[in-house]
Formats: sequence, C-alpha cells, structure tokens
Amino acid sequence: MLDTPHNRPDLPAEIARRRTFAIISHPDAGKTTLTEKFLLYGGAIQMAGQVRAKGEARRTRSDFMQMEKDRGISVSASAMSFDFKDFRFNLVDTPGHSDFSEDTYRTLTAVDAAVMVIDGAKGVESQTQKLFEVCRLRDLPILTFCNKMDRESRDTFEIIDEIQEMLAIDVTPASWPIGVGRDFIGCYDMLNDRLELMDRADRNKVAETIEIKGLDDPKLAEHVPAHLIDKLREDVEMARELLPALNPQSVLEGHMTPIWFGSAINSFGVKELMEGIGTYGPEPQPQSAEPRQIAPEEDKVTGFVFKVQANMDPKHRDRVAFLRMASGHFKRGMKLTHVRSKKPMAVSNPVLFLASDRELAEEAWAGDIIGIPNHGQLRIGDTLTEGESLRVTGIPSFAPELLQQARAGDPMKAKHLEKALMQFAEEGAAKVFKPTFGSGFIVGVVGQLQFEVLGSRIELEYGLPVRFESSQFTSARWVHGPKETVEKFAAANKQHIATDNDGDVVYLTRLQWDIDRVERDWPEITLSSTKEMMV
Repeated sequence: MLDTPHNRPDLPAEIARRRTFAIISHPDAGKTTLTEKFLLYGGAIQMAGQVRAKGEARRTRSDFMQMEKDRGISVSASAMSFDFKDFRFNLVDTPGHSDFSEDTYRTLTAVDAAVMVIDGAKGVESQTQKLFEVCRLRDLPILTFCNKMDRESRDTFEIIDEIQEMLAIDVTPASWPIGVGRDFIGCYDMLNDRLELMDRADRNKVAETIEIKGLDDPKLAEHVPAHLIDKLREDVEMARELLPALNPQSVLEGHMTPIWFGSAINSFGVKELMEGIGTYGPEPQPQSAEPRQIAPEEDKVTGFVFKVQANMDPKHRDRVAFLRMASGHFKRGMKLTHVRSKKPMAVSNPVLFLASDRELAEEAWAGDIIGIPNHGQLRIGDTLTEGESLRVTGIPSFAPELLQQARAGDPMKAKHLEKALMQFAEEGAAKVFKPTFGSGFIVGVVGQLQFEVLGSRIELEYGLPVRFESSQFTSARWVHGPKETVEKFAAANKQHIATDNDGDVVYLTRLQWDIDRVERDWPEITLSSTKEMMV
C-alpha cells in the first residue's frame, strides 16, 4: 500500500463502493466457513456450506478442487464478488495451508485490506503470524475476527493482549463477547451500543439485534442472565479505559485493528464484521508500477494478473487469469495491450467469479477482480493497459524449499508430462526446472502437500500417472549478473545449472557450501531466492 496524499480527488461512486480484501488465517481457524457466511449475507447463496459436510449439508462453494473437498482444506486461492448493502465486496479466499503460502503472498498484492481470522481457543498461530508479516510489509489495513466463541475459548483480554504483543499492532474491540463456550449468548456491539444475540438453533439465521441505551439500560436484564451482566459491565468499562478507541485513520494506515467476536458456523458476528469492512475498510488504492504509480480514478483501464488457474473446467482445458483492475472502467469486448508482448488483446469473454460458478462480466471497475480465459498468453505479473507501457511491480516469486524429480509413469508420455508441468509452472503452482545435464524435470515446491496436489491434478486433468523421486539438489537460486559472466558461470557449473519455465538461469544447490563457494569465486554473480514476476 502506498502513502496516499490527502488531496487525492474523490473516486467515482462505483469505484468508491468497492472493498477488495483477502481473508488470512492459520488452517482450521474457520476461514472457509466465514467466506460461506459472507456469501450468505451478500445474498449470493441460499444456504451456507460446511467444509466437512455430512449427509444433506451442502459442500462449501469456495473449495472447488477435488482434493479440497476430500481433505476439508483450501489449497487454491479463489475469488468471489457480491453486493452487501451499498458496497460491492471482492473477496479473495486464500489457501490456509502453509505449503501454499506463495499463492497467498501473491494474493495479498491484489487486495486493499485483509481480514484476519483467529481461533478463540488458540489465539495467534504461526501461519497467521507469517501472513501478518506480509500484510505489514505492504501496510495493509487489517480487520480481525475472533472465531469459535461458542466453544471453550480464552479470556477476551488475554486474546487481545496476545495480538498486541505478537503482532505489534493496537487492538480496539468493536464488539465484546457475553459468556464463553456453552454460556456464549452473543455480543455487545461497542460501536453502536446494542445487543446482538445468537440463535443456536438455526445456523443460517441472522443474529437478532436489540437496541439498548448503553449498559445501564434495564432492557439488558430481559435478555442476559444476571451473572453475565455484571461481568459484561465490568469488562466493557475496563476495555474502554485500557484499550485505545477506534481511530479510522489508524486502521487505514495499518497501525490499528478493530476486533469482532463471533461464531462463523452459527452465522454470528459475521454481519457486524461485514458492516465494519464497509465502514472502516479502504476504497481501491493506488498501485505501484513502473515508470509511474497507477491511481484508481484514472479514466484508462489498467489491470494486472496475480494468479493463473489451469483447468478450472477440466472438460475444456481452459486457463483463467485472475486480473485485479487497477484503474478505469472496463467494458466487455475492450481491446487492451498486453504489455509484455506489446500485442493487443480483445477481452471478449471476461468472467466474474462466485468460486467455481462464473458469469460473464459486462463491465468492471477499479478494485474488481475478473477472470480472463486464455490459452497461455497471460502469466502471473502481466499488466494489461489501454496502450501505455506500464508494469505493475512487487509480485513475488519464491525459491522452492523442496526439489524432486518428476518422471512420467509411462516413458512414452514424457512429452505430455512436459506440457502439463509447464502449465502448472505458469499457473504458479510449482517451479519447474529443466537441468542442462540429464533428462527429466526437477519440480520445486514450498511444502510437501504441493507434490500430492500436483500429482493428483496431473493424473485427473491430463490422465498421466506421474511419480516424484528424490533429487540430489535441495534448493534453487536465480542467477543474476552481467550477461557474459552468467554465460561463463553456467558453462563452468553445468551439473548445477537449469532453466526455469521463463528460460531464466537457475543454480541448483546441494549444500549451503555451494552458495558460499559461488559468492567467493564469482563476485559479479548474485544468487537470489526470490524473483519478481518480471514481464
């Protein structure tokens, strides 16, 4: 996020009502369930699904891959657009599993804010902390939702303290829970002085709101058991004295996070959180690019690709590029310039997503996320403009932490395997390296689970059995330096050299010693563990 001058012009109404955000959390904190409830309140679905559905209960909408359905985890970022009150929400659900953190990092470059979901019993967990650090790097505003309050959870002050200490951010309560676990009956809305009561019987029912005039209102006793009223009054008084008051500007700058308490599975606290996103979440923000920053209110259309998903529809072998609109008002059929290839591209069938359901997008504004079906022209990091040569910056690609050799189950199908692997490499699902020596490919990922997902997708989508075998190499580094020196270096270290799917030179290492040796013997060469998605 960039420092935005206060004298920026007002945004057109259609752009100003957009809120584009991601949901981040540790696996199992309830992120996908919360996403489902968002769709329920946005009127996008009639009945929210469950991650591990039994019997008649529906499956979730945002987990559309077979493996996600089988395992009850999200392994692919999905985008959804829906209306809520006066706002247009563009929500990107990120993979919770840490093995897919790269997908999540890239997603965070395409949003203006993040909703952090934490589990009331577990507090801030390791993956949450990692993702929070990325938000911090980009000064993303963060809104917090403390989930699972209907189960045994920790003391509210303790949870707030932990967030403040571990994440070094001011926390201000937007609501306060009444009772915990089985005694949890709802929340006191601290921003509007009203009571929100939970209905345990119907999980899809919107919570009942009771208007009260502060905590001394006699009406309180009609709805809250006596032993909980005293504790609530005492807690809220303490919270108001000890914790900072909500400062909307501080929230937008990423220094303060408002926290709502609730239970996503019981649809409780979700509506208040959504209202909070509308009120305190940022409008579409300027995007950093070369040679100049892109402002959302500009008339001309620009957008950048932050994710590519292959085979969303296995019958058609299609690939959809997720494009974040950075400026302007896009209309279907527009001709845009693909900056990397300098070729014009007619965008005739863009789609809006509701997870795996999609509809044709007749138009889109800055802040929206649209899908562009294509046959491989669009890659992560590509910028589309109305002619100007701009390149959106800051979309990262990380060195893989695990390397394995990929072999086709049937040697006659090695060519097919190459094609499948290249598709996944362009999608960003894995790094694929072609060694200069020997045959086959080396596939690099961040976490072991990605090999399983890759193997099952290659088999399902291409009908190719594939096996991954251990490789002598443990990590990969991109090689940078003067062209002649790089060529000399590559010739002298043939056994270690490979190229990635963009054709860039990569140095495969076995030990830290290999990297130290290069630094010592080749001072003009730099080995890098990240590569910006250059176009």
